[in-house]
Amino acid sequence: MPTDSARRRWRQLLPVGNSGTPSGLAVALRLALGSAVAIGLARFAYALLLPSMRADLHWSFATAGAMNTANALGYLVGALLTALAARRYGTRRVFVIGLGVTVLALFATGSTGSTVMLVALRAIAGASGAVTFIAGAGLVAASASTISPHRAARLLGIYFAGGGAAIIASGLGIPYLLAATSVADGWRWGWVLLAGLGAVAFAVATPVALASTEPPTPPVADRRWPARRLGPALLSYGLFGAGYIAYMTFIVAFLKAHGTGPGGITVFWVVLGAASIAGAFLWARPIARLHGGRGPATVLVVLGAGALLPLLSRSPEAVMGSALLFGGSFLSVVTAFTAVARRSLQPHYWTPAIAGLTVAFAVGQCLGPVLAGVLSDGPSGLSVGLSLSVVVLGAGAVVALTQRHHETTSHSVDVPTDPPTVV
Repeated sequence: MPTDSARRRWRQLLPVGNSGTPSGLAVALRLALGSAVAIGLARFAYALLLPSMRADLHWSFATAGAMNTANALGYLVGALLTALAARRYGTRRVFVIGLGVTVLALFATGSTGSTVMLVALRAIAGASGAVTFIAGAGLVAASASTISPHRAARLLGIYFAGGGAAIIASGLGIPYLLAATSVADGWRWGWVLLAGLGAVAFAVATPVALASTEPPTPPVADRRWPARRLGPALLSYGLFGAGYIAYMTFIVAFLKAHGTGPGGITVFWVVLGAASIAGAFLWARPIARLHGGRGPATVLVVLGAGALLPLLSRSPEAVMGSALLFGGSFLSVVTAFTAVARRSLQPHYWTPAIAGLTVAFAVGQCLGPVLAGVLSDGPSGLSVGLSLSVVVLGAGAVVALTQRHHETTSHSVDVPTDPPTVV
């Protein structure tokens, strides 16, 4: 690990607050690259490569879905281990290690055609991605611990929007890469491209991660966070995990099956990614103002509407509407649930609470892809699998409405103590 002198040199390159640590905005922007790798490259970009991998490796839709289920199982393991690892080694160090392992897993995925090895690599990328994602969220939450709920929600939104930036980057490159290469080689080079993007993200995010504020750890006698307080949120977040991943896994295959070419896929994927970034800003104020589970429920309703549109119409307008509504909402669901946890719990519970929510989310992710894939292998094809997404997201919205409002008073002052954190 870097020495103290090296860490001080890195800090000189960053916007800093009065304490000498990077500002909340700097932390959110740079660590968003970790979010980009963990979910945008290691999870979502698989949808772009799935049709080519399925054609070259002769997979059924069930096998293709099982790949993302393996990723989700790894994500579940990573979520279960993150809080313990952060307490033992520190959140900053855990973030950097998780990010590095994820990049290596991306590179290795392009080196094998063995289904067993690919399952294992997808699981490793899921586990390390979860560690990266949760630890990064904890660091951003800590950097926003003294500012208003609205500003904190915006910083969290910026962090989670990293996944949208990765969607744009992969959407601009992978469809044309696949079109310019053979079926057997294209998907392999696609994973290499993703790994290269991940390596750049690692180089940029690591300095600010190591220079940022370490989140507080709970006292030894107070390590068990009050999960019952977020019971409905946990269930709703699990339903979100199952519903959204079915759409994100198979929407590109669905569009290709209905005649959409590489150019159309690129436009759809880039619009979806750009909408997710815009959504981070558009949803910040409503999320901060809506109490209890009303914020997550509202975002889930919009998300379900976006998933429904391609099933109602195959027109370009409906497809683009789906990209805008779904893209503009799905990462903001994460922001909404994180904001509920941040508002409801003391600061030293934030990292374990985010980990707990991620466990519920990962359980849903484990079930969604393989179930949607099995249904899609039936006579009705991918339409049935995508219908599952709509139904489950609607159920998640209903459950979210039962989440009660809780408010702690130790971390929600209106004026930030560090002016550079204002966004």
